[in-house]
Formats: sequence, structure tokens, C-alpha cells
Amino acid sequence: MFDSYLSKRRFQNFKSNKRAYWSLIIFCSLFFISLFSEIIANERPLLVKFQNNYYFPFINFYSEETFGGDFKTEAIYKDKEVQCLIISDGNSECWDYPKKVINEIESYPENSNKSWIIWAPIPYSYNTINDLERAAPSPPDQKHWLGTDDTSRDVLARILYGFRLSVFFAIVVTLISSIIGIAAGAIQGFFGGWIDLIFQRLIEVWGATPSLYIIIIVAAILQMNFWLLVLLLSLFSWTALVGVVRAEFLRARNFEYVRAARALGVSNFVIMYRHILPNAMVATITMLPFIITGSIGSLAALDFIGYGLPSSYPSLGELTLQAKNNLQAPWLGFSAFITFALMLSLLVFIFEGIRDAFDPRKIFK
Repeated sequence: MFDSYLSKRRFQNFKSNKRAYWSLIIFCSLFFISLFSEIIANERPLLVKFQNNYYFPFINFYSEETFGGDFKTEAIYKDKEVQCLIISDGNSECWDYPKKVINEIESYPENSNKSWIIWAPIPYSYNTINDLERAAPSPPDQKHWLGTDDTSRDVLARILYGFRLSVFFAIVVTLISSIIGIAAGAIQGFFGGWIDLIFQRLIEVWGATPSLYIIIIVAAILQMNFWLLVLLLSLFSWTALVGVVRAEFLRARNFEYVRAARALGVSNFVIMYRHILPNAMVATITMLPFIITGSIGSLAALDFIGYGLPSSYPSLGELTLQAKNNLQAPWLGFSAFITFALMLSLLVFIFEGIRDAFDPRKIFK
């Protein structure tokens, strides 16, 4: 009953912070939209009806032979001839009379009820190399709402995929770092003595290790990927939580209710988890915004200097690098800046509200 009341009070306190509440709604909406990036921005059609059969090219592989072509390789759906084959139910006239038929793909009234193609709202993926009629990077237009980068890739599609990648990366790094940091700080603060002393010396040595050099060395030996970079950043992020958690456990381990629990024979783990950890959560949550925003910033910085994710990944840091290298294309810089500013501001506002919601002084006032 108390837990239910406590949860309701925390939620009400969070909801009363309008900035944090609306930031959570906006951020969750943006992240939810980015989860469907393959449906929103894709160079492959979402749905194809061909000869009374339905195909989903954005999730499945279909060769050109499937639509009446000659090749066993995947159909290039942006190719006008492939589109013509689909709309004309595989009519070979698309190959015999390309100029006459291909230029009039959309004028097939007699075939409009037979075969058709449904495209994504943004018909480009994050790695689609577009055939532009001008030099890249090209400014925003009706086809590319935020323009293209210096390799003719759509900026809006890259931001959509890059936003999802950055948020997911930050969440995973923060989760791993929090588990390790809270556990280490709790053990140090609760037991104290030699355990605390040894842990403190190890953390001092580990904290003095230059993380950037380690990442550069690993990148020179191994092929960098998402999970390897998560592991490397998590190894250097968990120490940020140890100090605050350790201090809370050192302060609370001699409280009367903790001594009473020990006298009743409650195990150390239960005391740490049930009685002391809730009091340490306010200080812990206070540090989480720094870890999340730091993870996003570290990922962007590593991508910016070339030691982050491979170029095949949608990277906001790589977009920032292109903005620096192409000062004549201000839309690249504006797009990167607005994306980072919006993302980091919303996250900070959200965690400010969560910190206040867990503050006991505001729960029981």
C-alpha cells in the first residue's frame, strides 16, 4: 500500500513539472517515430502488388526475376525499368520500348487495378546514394527536405536513423554503467574498511586511464562496431556513479532502521537493496543525465574524429564533420545543431523532473 502511494506521489510530482512532463511526451514521440525508420524512410517500397500477389520489399529480398526481369540479384526498385515491369505485370514491352513506356510509367489507367507500388514517405534510406542533377551537397528541395550531404545521401533520412541509433546507444551504455557503478558504490559504502580502501585505489587508477587512447588503440586492432563501442564507453562511464552511491551507503549504513534489520537477521543483500538503495536513488538519478548526454556526445565526438562507428552506420557525428568540411552548405550545420540541441535538452529536462520526483522532501511535504 505504501509503495502504491509512493509511486503515485512520485508520478504526481513529475507531472506537476510541466517542462519535464512535456519534454518526456515530445522525446518519447520522437523516439517512437524513429523506431519505424524503415517504414518512414526507405529506398525499397513498403508494399508491392504484382500479378495478384503481395510483396514487402522493405523487409524481404526479392530478385528481379520475381517481377519478370532477367537478373537473380535483388531488384533495384528505383530503376524506372523495374518500376515499369511491376506496374505492367511483367510486360516485356518495358524492355523493348524503354523511352516510350518508361517515361509514362504513371499513365497506366488500364493497369491501375492490377499492379502497384507503395513507397515510404521519404523514399530514401540513410545510405541511399541519390542521382542528383546538381553537385553534392545539394540544398533542401521538394525531394530532399533537409538537402543532401557531400555523398548525395538524404540528410533527413540520416537524422531519423541517427537519432534512433544515438538514443539506443546512450540507453544501453547508461544501463550497463548504472548497474556496475551502483553495485561497486554500494559494496564500498556498506562494507567499508579494506574493501572500500582497495576499491578506491583501483578506481583512482582506472579513472586516470586515458579512455580516448584506449579506444584509438582498440580501433586500430579490431573492427569497431556498435557493441564493441558500447563496451568500451561503459568501461569508463561507470565510475561517475560510484562516488555518490558510496557516500549514501556510508551515511545510511549506521541508521537505526538498518541496525534493526541486522538485529532481526536480515541478510546484507536485502538491507542494501531494500533499505539503503532507495535513499541513494536521488543522488544516482541526479548523475544519470550526465551519463546519457555524455554517451551521446562521446559517440558523436568519436564519429567526428573517425574512431567511432563505421561509415556504414547512420551517424550524427559524421554529419557534423560534413558540416565542418562543407561550410558552403549551412543546412548540414543547422540540421546537426538543432538535432543535438533538441535531443540533449529534452533529456536533461526529463531527468530534472525525475530527480525532483524521487526527492523525499517533495514526496512527503
